[in-house]
Amino acid sequence: MREQFGSAVPAIVSVGSLELDQQNEELSQQSITQLEQQLSLTAEALLRKQHADGYWCGDLTADSTLASDYVLLQLWLFPPEEGGAWTPPCAQRTAKLVRYLKACQLADGGWNLFAQGEADVNATVKAYTALKIMGEDVDSRCMRAARERILELGGLQACNSYTKINLSLFGLFPREFVPTVPAEIMIVPGSFLYEMSSWTRTIIVPLSIIQGLGAQRTAPSGMTLQELIYPGSPITMPRKDLTSELFLHADKLLKHWERRGVQKIRGRAIAAAERWMLEHLQHSEGLGAIYPSMMYAIMAMDSLGYERDQPDMIEAIRHFDELLLEREDVIEFQPCKSPVWDTAIAAFALGETGDIDTESMTRAADWLLSKEVRRKGDWSAKRPNLRPSGWAFEFANDFYPDIDDTAMVLLALQHIRASNPGRQARAEQRAIDWLLGMQSADGGWAAFDVDNDWQLLNKVPFADHNAMLDPTCADITGRVLEALSKRGLGPKHPAIVKGVQYLLSSQEQNGSWYGRWGVNYVYGTFLAMRGLIATGDSRAHSAVEKAARWLLSVQNKDGGWGESCVSYEVDRFVAAESTPTQTAWALVGLMASGKGRSSQVQRGIEWLLENQRADGDWDEALTTGTGFPNVFYLSYHLYRMYFPALALATYRRELMRAPMRMQATI
Repeated sequence: MREQFGSAVPAIVSVGSLELDQQNEELSQQSITQLEQQLSLTAEALLRKQHADGYWCGDLTADSTLASDYVLLQLWLFPPEEGGAWTPPCAQRTAKLVRYLKACQLADGGWNLFAQGEADVNATVKAYTALKIMGEDVDSRCMRAARERILELGGLQACNSYTKINLSLFGLFPREFVPTVPAEIMIVPGSFLYEMSSWTRTIIVPLSIIQGLGAQRTAPSGMTLQELIYPGSPITMPRKDLTSELFLHADKLLKHWERRGVQKIRGRAIAAAERWMLEHLQHSEGLGAIYPSMMYAIMAMDSLGYERDQPDMIEAIRHFDELLLEREDVIEFQPCKSPVWDTAIAAFALGETGDIDTESMTRAADWLLSKEVRRKGDWSAKRPNLRPSGWAFEFANDFYPDIDDTAMVLLALQHIRASNPGRQARAEQRAIDWLLGMQSADGGWAAFDVDNDWQLLNKVPFADHNAMLDPTCADITGRVLEALSKRGLGPKHPAIVKGVQYLLSSQEQNGSWYGRWGVNYVYGTFLAMRGLIATGDSRAHSAVEKAARWLLSVQNKDGGWGESCVSYEVDRFVAAESTPTQTAWALVGLMASGKGRSSQVQRGIEWLLENQRADGDWDEALTTGTGFPNVFYLSYHLYRMYFPALALATYRRELMRAPMRMQATI
């Protein structure tokens, strides 16, 4: 498609003569015509993916660890006979799992966390364990290669706490050398539980029940993982500094308490954890509506003696099974579902095109309004007087409305109209008030909570999953500022002033911003830029200019943009092959900064159109979504459609504003 569009886009020209201006205006109209054709293809492709009820929900996939953990859950629910081999509950699904895990194995024998990434010890240990449980011959080529790679990576000792905890539940790692998650957290005075991130909360509560009850299962046929122990390296929990050393001593006391503590107190704590878990299963697609919490909740209920036909257990298993993507010989696992997120961004992108099907958009607006959260959730522990509102990420997750999703829904609702305008207006005002109430003291916004930044918690032994806290971040703050500013909050509004100051203070020296929920600096930068520009704050100009120069400096030679997940490991931008998603992010940020007429933006648009498929979609091999940096990454399968649609729509508007006069390189 490059030849169609490329010949129509004018080269860089001077603006010194009327003849060139006239020629430029004609070429600009040709550019707009070609662009509209390609943009229409994208819009039509997106509309074809809209559900009859009005929402979009693309597949959301991650790495092989979800499949490996699924095997452990099945082993928990369907344990082998004492000393016998394991008979999986579904032989056909087991065969698919084996094929899937083998297909994910790297040439060096390991398994990675993101596309084109290097082997990760946790993913590799989990995959090896799952294959061994399912009966894979330990002397097979894939298992030998996996063992060698695990030992090269430091063996079982190098795994994080949650990998070791999972293995310990099956006697595959010594219980004494894994962190204790005490159920007594539930009954200690204060709000200790709510100082942790929402996702950590939903993980440790059911896990504390399992550990507190001493529940355990036996691996098949006396299976062990001794062959994965790195010789000469201690298997004790690592000692990092004085604070973590103190927590390790506390962990020893907790283990002593487990053995000799007052059972009445332990019983009260487990009962409190059970009540909390059951309460949080209501109005939700499972506990926290995320894979690990849902898995532990099922295991906890089983540990408590719930029968398989108990209603809560039935619902928990049903929601968990709905995360599976099973098609003929293919099986994949979703960490959660993303309908609100996908619907909001798809509707916003289509709205930016300025030419959308009214009936389709009305259905989208009505569906979004039906998903507004009207109950108080965990966030109310710190904001008890705030009127509930907001939107969760999933179909149902009322305890955890998402600040990022709420801002995105507000942006989408500016373009689309529900069948009941009054209801829409009331929902929008509630959402604005809720976002204002969820601003943290530092001026930024986090994902689910307020002031969730008690750094001491990062020292507890089970905090090495890099997700103990939910701190404020530039990407969410930028989106919230854009949403609030477009709702009429001016640059002198206290929340806007504080938000702008937060972004200015968190900008990197090179002009970029760290991206917490997307990979990585390109994501954080484009959202911070859009937020700052939307506020109209005069302080933002130099920061945005600096950010634009940085984005231009990391453009690939082919005209696109790409960034590797490795950037999280080294704390700096690491280039990767161009992707539709990251190219769109960079373009949208640059156009917001006033660089829409630059030759670099033109080249980026050309890259998008050159790589667009005939059906209006794009191919994207790399991972562009972030769950927990360095630990868990996400592939949103609609990112590659609606973000390029947004970039193309924004560029078309740029072309239509005036005759095209391209700017030289900055």
